[in-house]
Amino acid sequence: MQPDRPVIGESVMPKSRNQKGKLLYLLRFFETYTDEEHHGSMEDILSYLRQNDIQAERKSVYSDIETLREFGYDIILQKRSGYFLASRVFETPELKLLVDAVQASRFITSKKSEELIRKLESLTSRPEGVKLKRQLYVANRNKAVNENIYYSIDQIYSAISLNKKIRFQYFEWNVEKEMVLRHNGQWYEVSPWRVLWDDENYYMIAYDSGGDMIKHFRIDKMLRTEVGDQGREGREAFEHFDLAKYSRKTFGMFAGEERTVVLVCENGLAGVMIDRFGSDTPMRERDGQTFYLRTEVAVSPQFFGWLAGFGTRVWIDRPAEIKEAYRDWLQSILDDMPRETKNFQDFE
Repeated sequence: MQPDRPVIGESVMPKSRNQKGKLLYLLRFFETYTDEEHHGSMEDILSYLRQNDIQAERKSVYSDIETLREFGYDIILQKRSGYFLASRVFETPELKLLVDAVQASRFITSKKSEELIRKLESLTSRPEGVKLKRQLYVANRNKAVNENIYYSIDQIYSAISLNKKIRFQYFEWNVEKEMVLRHNGQWYEVSPWRVLWDDENYYMIAYDSGGDMIKHFRIDKMLRTEVGDQGREGREAFEHFDLAKYSRKTFGMFAGEERTVVLVCENGLAGVMIDRFGSDTPMRERDGQTFYLRTEVAVSPQFFGWLAGFGTRVWIDRPAEIKEAYRDWLQSILDDMPRETKNFQDFE
Protein backbone atom coordinates (compact mmCIF):
# COMPACT_ATOMS: atom_id res chain seq x y z
CA MET A 1 0.00 0.00 0.00
CA GLN A 2 1.31 3.34 -1.01
CA PRO A 3 1.74 5.87 1.83
CA ASP A 4 -0.76 8.70 1.90
CA ARG A 5 0.27 11.66 -0.16
CA PRO A 6 -0.98 15.20 0.15
CA VAL A 7 -3.57 16.32 -2.33
CA ILE A 8 -2.14 18.65 -4.96
CA GLY A 9 -2.75 22.25 -3.97
CA GLU A 10 -3.20 21.44 -0.27
CA SER A 11 -0.76 23.20 2.02
CA VAL A 12 1.29 21.04 4.32
CA MET A 13 2.06 22.50 7.75
CA PRO A 14 5.47 21.59 9.14
CA LYS A 15 5.37 19.63 12.40
CA SER A 16 6.43 21.51 15.51
CA ARG A 17 7.51 20.55 18.99
CA ASN A 18 4.14 21.04 20.74
CA GLN A 19 1.90 19.89 17.91
CA LYS A 20 0.44 16.98 19.91
CA GLY A 21 -0.68 19.36 22.62
CA LYS A 22 -2.49 21.74 20.28
CA LEU A 23 -5.93 21.01 21.72
CA LEU A 24 -4.69 21.55 25.29
CA TYR A 25 -3.00 24.83 24.38
CA LEU A 26 -6.18 25.95 22.65
CA LEU A 27 -8.19 25.22 25.79
CA ARG A 28 -5.64 27.09 27.88
CA PHE A 29 -6.02 30.12 25.61
CA PHE A 30 -9.78 30.22 26.15
CA GLU A 31 -9.50 29.66 29.91
CA THR A 32 -6.72 32.21 30.43
CA TYR A 33 -7.51 35.05 28.07
CA THR A 34 -11.24 35.01 27.31
CA ASP A 35 -14.49 35.66 29.13
CA GLU A 36 -17.77 37.44 28.36
CA GLU A 37 -15.97 40.79 28.17
CA HIS A 38 -12.74 39.62 26.51
CA HIS A 39 -12.82 37.72 23.20
CA GLY A 40 -10.15 36.18 21.01
CA SER A 41 -10.13 36.48 17.24
CA MET A 42 -8.86 33.73 14.96
CA GLU A 43 -5.68 35.77 14.44
CA ASP A 44 -5.24 35.95 18.25
CA ILE A 45 -5.63 32.19 18.50
CA LEU A 46 -3.18 31.43 15.69
CA SER A 47 -0.67 33.89 17.11
CA TYR A 48 -0.91 32.28 20.57
CA LEU A 49 -0.36 28.83 19.08
CA ARG A 50 2.69 30.06 17.13
CA GLN A 51 4.11 31.57 20.33
CA ASN A 52 3.92 28.08 21.81
CA ASP A 53 5.64 26.47 18.81
CA ILE A 54 2.46 25.11 17.24
CA GLN A 55 1.68 25.57 13.57
CA ALA A 56 -2.02 25.47 12.67
CA GLU A 57 -4.44 26.39 9.92
CA ARG A 58 -7.80 28.05 10.44
CA LYS A 59 -9.62 24.93 9.27
CA SER A 60 -7.96 22.72 11.90
CA VAL A 61 -8.64 25.29 14.63
CA TYR A 62 -12.33 25.39 13.68
CA SER A 63 -12.36 21.60 14.01
CA ASP A 64 -10.58 21.72 17.39
CA ILE A 65 -13.01 24.30 18.74
CA GLU A 66 -15.89 22.06 17.70
CA THR A 67 -14.22 19.14 19.50
CA LEU A 68 -14.00 21.22 22.71
CA ARG A 69 -17.67 22.15 22.36
CA GLU A 70 -18.65 18.49 21.94
CA PHE A 71 -16.69 17.70 25.08
CA GLY A 72 -18.77 20.24 27.03
CA TYR A 73 -16.86 23.53 26.86
CA ASP A 74 -19.20 26.47 26.28
CA ILE A 75 -17.21 28.32 23.61
CA ILE A 76 -19.20 31.02 21.84
CA LEU A 77 -18.43 33.03 18.71
CA GLN A 78 -19.27 36.72 18.55
CA LYS A 79 -19.02 37.58 14.85
CA ARG A 80 -17.44 40.99 15.31
CA SER A 81 -15.04 40.26 18.17
CA GLY A 82 -14.22 36.56 18.23
CA TYR A 83 -14.48 33.53 20.50
CA PHE A 84 -14.78 33.31 24.29
CA LEU A 85 -15.39 30.73 27.02
CA ALA A 86 -18.87 31.60 28.29
CA SER A 87 -19.15 29.37 31.37
CA ARG A 88 -16.79 27.82 33.89
CA VAL A 89 -16.91 25.60 36.96
CA PHE A 90 -16.83 28.78 39.09
CA GLU A 91 -18.31 32.02 37.83
CA THR A 92 -16.61 35.29 38.82
CA PRO A 93 -19.26 36.26 41.46
CA GLU A 94 -18.77 32.84 43.09
CA LEU A 95 -15.01 33.28 43.16
CA LYS A 96 -15.46 36.72 44.74
CA LEU A 97 -17.49 35.10 47.50
CA LEU A 98 -14.71 32.58 48.07
CA VAL A 99 -12.12 35.37 48.16
CA ASP A 100 -14.23 37.21 50.73
CA ALA A 101 -14.43 34.03 52.83
CA VAL A 102 -10.65 33.65 52.74
CA GLN A 103 -10.26 37.32 53.67
CA ALA A 104 -12.69 37.08 56.56
CA SER A 105 -11.20 33.90 58.01
CA ARG A 106 -9.02 34.88 60.91
CA PHE A 107 -7.63 31.35 61.25
CA ILE A 108 -6.06 31.60 57.77
CA THR A 109 -2.71 33.37 57.96
CA SER A 110 -1.89 36.29 55.65
CA LYS A 111 0.65 34.19 53.78
CA LYS A 112 -1.82 31.36 53.21
CA SER A 113 -4.56 33.84 52.23
CA GLU A 114 -2.40 35.15 49.40
CA GLU A 115 -1.59 31.61 48.26
CA LEU A 116 -5.25 30.56 48.23
CA ILE A 117 -6.35 33.67 46.35
CA ARG A 118 -3.64 33.10 43.71
CA LYS A 119 -5.09 29.62 43.20
CA LEU A 120 -8.59 31.06 42.95
CA GLU A 121 -7.31 33.47 40.30
CA SER A 122 -6.31 30.50 38.14
CA LEU A 123 -9.95 29.39 37.98
CA THR A 124 -10.96 32.38 35.88
CA SER A 125 -9.55 34.42 33.02
CA ARG A 126 -6.51 36.60 33.57
CA PRO A 127 -8.48 39.89 33.29
CA GLU A 128 -11.03 38.66 35.85
CA GLY A 129 -8.21 37.36 38.05
CA VAL A 130 -6.87 40.92 38.33
CA LYS A 131 -10.20 41.93 39.91
CA LEU A 132 -9.86 39.15 42.48
CA LYS A 133 -6.31 40.27 43.27
CA ARG A 134 -7.54 43.82 43.92
CA GLN A 135 -9.95 42.42 46.50
CA LEU A 136 -6.99 41.01 48.41
CA TYR A 137 -6.14 44.47 49.76
CA VAL A 138 -9.64 45.62 50.65
CA ALA A 139 -9.87 44.14 54.14
CA ASN A 140 -7.25 44.69 56.82
CA ARG A 141 -8.07 41.86 59.20
CA ASN A 142 -6.24 40.38 62.15
CA LYS A 143 -4.92 37.02 61.00
CA ALA A 144 -3.63 33.92 62.72
CA VAL A 145 0.13 33.43 62.88
CA ASN A 146 0.22 29.65 63.39
CA GLU A 147 1.05 28.17 59.98
CA ASN A 148 0.67 24.67 61.50
CA ILE A 149 -3.13 24.99 61.44
CA TYR A 150 -3.33 23.40 57.97
CA TYR A 151 -1.28 20.43 59.13
CA SER A 152 -3.41 20.15 62.28
CA ILE A 153 -6.66 20.15 60.30
CA ASP A 154 -5.31 17.40 58.04
CA GLN A 155 -4.31 15.32 61.06
CA ILE A 156 -7.72 15.79 62.69
CA TYR A 157 -9.55 14.57 59.60
CA SER A 158 -7.12 11.68 59.29
CA ALA A 159 -7.76 10.68 62.90
CA ILE A 160 -11.53 10.81 62.35
CA SER A 161 -11.21 8.73 59.17
CA LEU A 162 -8.96 6.16 60.88
CA ASN A 163 -11.10 6.15 64.06
CA LYS A 164 -8.07 7.09 66.17
CA LYS A 165 -7.37 9.48 69.03
CA ILE A 166 -5.27 12.57 68.43
CA ARG A 167 -2.31 14.02 70.38
CA PHE A 168 -1.24 17.65 70.50
CA GLN A 169 0.09 20.47 72.63
CA TYR A 170 -1.97 23.57 73.32
CA PHE A 171 -0.70 27.12 73.74
CA GLU A 172 -1.88 30.56 74.83
CA TRP A 173 -0.43 34.06 74.50
CA ASN A 174 1.23 35.94 77.35
CA VAL A 175 1.56 39.70 77.80
CA GLU A 176 4.88 39.67 75.96
CA LYS A 177 3.04 38.24 72.91
CA GLU A 178 4.85 34.92 73.29
CA MET A 179 3.40 31.45 72.78
CA VAL A 180 3.26 29.63 76.11
CA LEU A 181 2.33 25.95 76.27
CA ARG A 182 -0.56 25.20 78.58
CA HIS A 183 -0.25 22.63 81.36
CA ASN A 184 3.54 23.00 81.24
CA GLY A 185 3.70 21.48 77.78
CA GLN A 186 1.71 18.38 78.74
CA TRP A 187 0.28 16.50 75.76
CA TYR A 188 -3.45 16.41 75.26
CA GLU A 189 -4.96 13.15 73.98
CA VAL A 190 -8.64 13.18 73.00
CA SER A 191 -11.03 11.57 70.53
CA PRO A 192 -11.94 13.96 67.67
CA TRP A 193 -15.47 13.73 66.26
CA ARG A 194 -16.39 17.04 64.64
CA VAL A 195 -14.80 20.18 63.19
CA LEU A 196 -16.63 23.49 63.63
CA TRP A 197 -16.11 26.97 62.18
CA ASP A 198 -17.66 29.39 64.66
CA ASP A 199 -17.20 33.05 65.54
CA GLU A 200 -14.41 33.40 62.93
CA ASN A 201 -12.38 30.53 64.40
CA TYR A 202 -11.89 26.83 63.64
CA TYR A 203 -12.57 24.33 66.45
CA MET A 204 -12.12 20.62 66.99
CA ILE A 205 -14.99 19.04 68.96
CA ALA A 206 -13.70 16.00 70.83
CA TYR A 207 -14.48 13.57 73.62
CA ASP A 208 -12.20 13.68 76.67
CA SER A 209 -12.33 10.28 78.36
CA GLY A 210 -10.47 11.62 81.42
CA GLY A 211 -13.23 14.10 82.19
CA ASP A 212 -15.98 12.02 80.53
CA MET A 213 -17.16 15.08 78.64
CA ILE A 214 -17.26 16.79 75.25
CA LYS A 215 -14.67 19.56 74.83
CA HIS A 216 -13.64 21.92 72.07
CA PHE A 217 -10.20 23.23 71.12
CA ARG A 218 -9.21 26.10 68.83
CA ILE A 219 -7.25 24.50 66.03
CA ASP A 220 -4.99 27.51 65.50
CA LYS A 221 -3.75 27.02 69.10
CA MET A 222 -2.84 23.37 68.58
CA LEU A 223 0.82 22.45 68.02
CA ARG A 224 2.65 19.26 67.01
CA THR A 225 -0.60 17.52 66.18
CA GLU A 226 -0.37 13.81 65.40
CA VAL A 227 -2.68 10.83 65.04
CA GLY A 228 -2.50 8.56 68.09
CA ASP A 229 -2.35 4.76 68.32
CA GLN A 230 -5.48 4.21 70.41
CA GLY A 231 -8.99 3.95 69.01
CA ARG A 232 -11.49 6.77 69.50
CA GLU A 233 -13.88 6.87 72.44
CA GLY A 234 -17.14 8.73 73.05
CA ARG A 235 -19.30 7.31 70.27
CA GLU A 236 -22.35 7.22 72.55
CA ALA A 237 -21.82 10.86 73.55
CA PHE A 238 -21.92 11.89 69.88
CA GLU A 239 -24.79 9.67 68.71
CA HIS A 240 -27.32 12.48 69.12
CA PHE A 241 -24.89 15.39 69.11
CA ASP A 242 -26.29 18.51 67.40
CA LEU A 243 -23.37 20.62 66.19
CA ALA A 244 -25.52 23.66 65.33
CA LYS A 245 -27.21 23.57 68.73
CA TYR A 246 -23.84 23.24 70.48
CA SER A 247 -22.57 26.32 68.65
CA ARG A 248 -25.66 28.40 69.46
CA LYS A 249 -25.63 27.77 73.17
CA THR A 250 -21.86 28.09 73.70
CA PHE A 251 -21.07 31.81 73.67
CA GLY A 252 -17.64 32.61 72.27
CA MET A 253 -17.03 28.84 72.49
CA PHE A 254 -16.52 29.19 76.26
CA ALA A 255 -17.89 26.26 78.23
CA GLY A 256 -20.28 26.58 81.15
CA GLU A 257 -23.16 24.84 82.91
CA GLU A 258 -25.90 24.09 80.41
CA ARG A 259 -29.22 25.56 81.55
CA THR A 260 -32.57 26.49 80.07
CA VAL A 261 -33.22 30.20 80.46
CA VAL A 262 -36.13 32.48 79.63
CA LEU A 263 -35.21 35.93 78.35
CA VAL A 264 -37.37 39.02 77.95
CA CYS A 265 -36.46 40.91 74.77
CA GLU A 266 -37.66 44.06 73.05
CA ASN A 267 -39.65 43.35 69.89
CA GLY A 268 -37.03 45.05 67.74
CA LEU A 269 -34.52 42.33 68.66
CA ALA A 270 -36.54 39.42 67.25
CA GLY A 271 -34.27 39.13 64.21
CA VAL A 272 -31.13 39.26 66.34
CA MET A 273 -32.41 36.44 68.53
CA ILE A 274 -33.40 34.28 65.57
CA ASP A 275 -29.93 34.81 64.05
CA ARG A 276 -28.36 33.73 67.33
CA PHE A 277 -30.58 30.84 68.47
CA GLY A 278 -32.36 29.73 65.27
CA SER A 279 -35.86 30.09 63.86
CA ASP A 280 -37.12 27.06 65.83
CA THR A 281 -36.44 28.77 69.18
CA PRO A 282 -39.70 29.17 71.24
CA MET A 283 -40.78 32.84 71.32
CA ARG A 284 -44.02 34.23 72.76
CA GLU A 285 -45.45 37.73 73.01
CA ARG A 286 -45.25 39.25 76.51
CA ASP A 287 -46.83 42.63 75.94
CA GLY A 288 -46.94 45.16 73.14
CA GLN A 289 -43.22 45.97 73.43
CA THR A 290 -41.48 42.73 74.53
CA PHE A 291 -41.53 38.97 74.05
CA TYR A 292 -40.37 35.86 75.92
CA LEU A 293 -37.67 33.60 74.50
CA ARG A 294 -36.71 30.19 75.91
CA THR A 295 -33.41 28.58 74.99
CA GLU A 296 -30.54 26.47 76.27
CA VAL A 297 -27.24 28.23 76.94
CA ALA A 298 -23.89 27.50 78.54
CA VAL A 299 -24.02 29.91 81.47
CA SER A 300 -20.68 31.70 81.57
CA PRO A 301 -19.21 35.22 81.86
CA GLN A 302 -19.25 35.31 78.04
CA PHE A 303 -23.02 34.73 78.04
CA PHE A 304 -23.46 37.49 80.61
CA GLY A 305 -21.23 39.77 78.54
CA TRP A 306 -23.37 39.09 75.47
CA LEU A 307 -26.48 40.04 77.45
CA ALA A 308 -24.84 43.20 78.81
CA GLY A 309 -24.25 44.40 75.26
CA PHE A 310 -28.02 44.88 74.90
CA GLY A 311 -28.31 46.96 78.07
CA THR A 312 -31.90 47.00 79.35
CA ARG A 313 -33.32 45.71 76.05
CA VAL A 314 -32.77 42.09 77.14
CA TRP A 315 -32.87 40.59 80.61
CA ILE A 316 -33.15 37.19 82.28
CA ASP A 317 -36.65 36.36 83.48
CA ARG A 318 -35.89 32.93 84.96
CA PRO A 319 -34.46 30.81 86.53
CA ALA A 320 -34.17 33.13 89.51
CA GLU A 321 -30.69 31.93 90.51
CA ILE A 322 -29.23 32.69 87.06
CA LYS A 323 -30.96 36.08 87.03
CA GLU A 324 -29.37 36.80 90.42
CA ALA A 325 -25.98 35.54 89.22
CA TYR A 326 -26.19 37.97 86.30
CA ARG A 327 -26.98 40.88 88.64
CA ASP A 328 -24.06 39.89 90.88
CA TRP A 329 -21.74 39.68 87.86
CA LEU A 330 -22.71 43.18 86.75
CA GLN A 331 -22.33 44.55 90.27
CA SER A 332 -18.92 42.92 90.70
CA ILE A 333 -17.67 44.77 87.61
CA LEU A 334 -18.76 48.10 89.08
CA ASP A 335 -17.31 47.26 92.50
CA ASP A 336 -13.94 46.11 91.11
CA MET A 337 -13.48 48.89 88.56
CA PRO A 338 -10.95 51.50 89.81
CA ARG A 339 -12.45 54.96 90.16
CA GLU A 340 -9.11 56.68 89.50
CA THR A 341 -7.12 56.36 86.29
CA LYS A 342 -3.37 56.23 86.70
CA ASN A 343 -1.25 57.96 84.08
CA PHE A 344 1.39 55.53 82.87
CA GLN A 345 4.01 57.74 81.26
CA ASP A 346 5.88 54.78 79.79
CA PHE A 347 2.91 53.54 77.75
CA GLU A 348 2.67 55.78 74.71
